Amino acid sequence: MARAVVLGCSGPRLTGDERAFFAEADPLGFILFKRNVRAPDQVRSLVAELRAAVGRADAPVLIDQEGGRVQRLQPPHWRAAPAPAAFGRLARRDPEAARTAAWTNARLLAHEVGELGISVDCTPLLDLPVPGAHDVIGDRAFAGDPETVTELARAVCDGLLAGGVLPVVKHVPGHGRATVDSHAELPRVTAGHNELSEHDFKPFRALNDAPWAMTAHVIYDALDPERPATTSPDAIARAIRGEIGFEGVLISDDLSMKALSGSFRSRAEAALAAGCDLNLHCNGDRREMEAVVQGSHALDGRPAERVAAAERRRTANVADCDPAELRRQLDALLEAA
Repeated sequence: MARAVVLGCSGPRLTGDERAFFAEADPLGFILFKRNVRAPDQVRSLVAELRAAVGRADAPVLIDQEGGRVQRLQPPHWRAAPAPAAFGRLARRDPEAARTAAWTNARLLAHEVGELGISVDCTPLLDLPVPGAHDVIGDRAFAGDPETVTELARAVCDGLLAGGVLPVVKHVPGHGRATVDSHAELPRVTAGHNELSEHDFKPFRALNDAPWAMTAHVIYDALDPERPATTSPDAIARAIRGEIGFEGVLISDDLSMKALSGSFRSRAEAALAAGCDLNLHCNGDRREMEAVVQGSHALDGRPAERVAAAERRRTANVADCDPAELRRQLDALLEAA
């Protein structure tokens, strides 16, 4: 039985030690970063190696391919996709064109990652930046208003699913108010519950049928003044599963981020105890991964059912596409902006 964790690896090929470690640890899946990608054939080979290590051809392989400044697959081998904010700018002039462009770009992303065997793209962001917030979100967000973000994020989810790739909405219940970068520090949001509910939670509530979501390493005083959402039973039960109504696979943000404290085993244990279905550890550090694995139990029960339901959805309505024609259409829509 697979373990409730997704892990990274150190480079463009698996080492013998990594192969043996993954075979024993049996993580549900893997995540790729820039250090893991060189060229298309190399990525396809690495993806196959990762799945062979755990003996499951359907093991999820994730990547952050948002567009703009967050894309692990980059030129010259891959397209430079637009930042999400580009679609928000277009939406101010022509909302229908923006939705079409967002869907078209997402369908291209699905084609590009799907050709490599990657099955999960950690996008779109549903975060709503506010004035004074840290720019860790910035142009990774579509816009600052819930309605625009909801429309464009829905188009992205639909475009990815049309290409057989699972979207991951993030960072639930909202990272847009953070005044520090959670990669380096633990943000605290002091907004009241009504403000969060009527603004920050709205896109997540509208897309609560997304197959996967990723938590925010952010403390929300209105939900739990002691623990970030990732490790807070109150934030997950009351806000994410409760008020927002999200029923899909809930994966932690990267447990190696400095927003979290304590040992890596305790971080992993706390995230799953709080209500995350899966832990995520990204940097490929062997000692850290060993501790995270020790703190991650077998994937069973309701979390396993959610993973299986998402996989069925991923393969349900996949349609072929003409990537050259999609690129032409996308370029024409963006030029008009």
